[in-house]
Amino acid sequence: MRTIFTNGQFYTFDETIPRAGAVVVEGGKFIAVGSIDEMAARWKDENTKVIDLEGKTVTPGLTDSHLHVGGIASQFLNLDVTDVTSKEEMLTEIVNWRKKLQPGEWLVGRGWDENNFPDRAIPTIEELDEVAPNNPLYIPRICGHASLVNSLALEKSNYHKDIEVPEGGTIVLDEAGEPTGLLLEQASKLITKHIPEPTYEEWKDALRKAIYFVIQKGITSVHTNDPRILGGLEQTWKLFDELINEEQLGLRCNLLIDHEFLQDLETKGMFTGYGNDFLQIGAVKIFADGAFGRRTALLSEPYADAPNEYGDAMYTQDELRDIVQKARQLNMPVAVHTIGDQALENMLNVLDEFPEVFYRDRLIHIQVVREDLIERLASKNRIADIQPRFLAGDFPWVLERLGEERAKLSYAWKTLIEAGITCAGGSDCPVE
Repeated sequence: MRTIFTNGQFYTFDETIPRAGAVVVEGGKFIAVGSIDEMAARWKDENTKVIDLEGKTVTPGLTDSHLHVGGIASQFLNLDVTDVTSKEEMLTEIVNWRKKLQPGEWLVGRGWDENNFPDRAIPTIEELDEVAPNNPLYIPRICGHASLVNSLALEKSNYHKDIEVPEGGTIVLDEAGEPTGLLLEQASKLITKHIPEPTYEEWKDALRKAIYFVIQKGITSVHTNDPRILGGLEQTWKLFDELINEEQLGLRCNLLIDHEFLQDLETKGMFTGYGNDFLQIGAVKIFADGAFGRRTALLSEPYADAPNEYGDAMYTQDELRDIVQKARQLNMPVAVHTIGDQALENMLNVLDEFPEVFYRDRLIHIQVVREDLIERLASKNRIADIQPRFLAGDFPWVLERLGEERAKLSYAWKTLIEAGITCAGGSDCPVE
């Protein structure tokens, strides 16, 4: 079926035809753009449908280059504290949510950001025990790189003082050596493996709601990273396949696959580009460092407000090299979370050791750069996958972390573009 959309204000973002009055769509694709009279004369016949847009403005569909649709789905299932503005309000929200649960049932949430609290104080483990005495509690920070737990959650995870913490993770202790309730980075794995997973149908219903939510924002295509949230590669693909291909919800989805599932990709014969126009396998996702909120982003010089802290590398150079090598053996590109300049340098050093593949590698976030790193980013096979919303979300407190001098090349989107670096724009929702 051919359709002419006419009498609109079309912004094409094509320098040769920046504005148009009508477009022609056939087989789900735009096949012509031009003036109202030209499109009608050339394409209109008895089988053509004409839709009058009555002067409305139309842009190409928006692509979100990096978000977590599964993370959005989880907010339809769990406690959402992204809008709380104080520790006291957060504790009240926990009490209200707890009242919906049975004793012993896990209280799971997400979204706190102490930088939005007047005194930046987060709940202590004693306060969390008080508001959720009979429910193990696990609430990650908005960035996902820190989380709060209560004593019952630690008990469920069989915590003891000599417990082995996953590499790249930290259990924050007080002066007496007791847990404060704050876990950083990979330490959350001690807890999450004990939290019962939602049923398949619960995930499917929540993911359907999340997809509608994304579409309602004007987004038509996403690059989404979800296997860790949605129960692995097989279940993630099955959920999206049923919703996108069978139910035809209309959102084009490129699935970033965490490197832990590389063997699963190989076993199932999946690779970058596997799928169809609406659902495809994308790049291999890797975390090289953490985030600024709890000072886990990896910097080459110490934090301005914590002179003994540099942040955390999630993996050694040898481990990063091994992950990239396995991805390259499947001819797959990588998409790497790199917020600090040292994390970016570490990753570029590894990528320089390997040949390019058909699809481009992407460096995600890159919030702090240096002059010597900008030149190395300007490669035809590398993309800076930036999140402009971080600028509003992190300022002004991030200046305390970085200091005035280092801030000059932080969140430097225009500098990257002027250097010839290909930039993609994402939201990282629900982080932002």
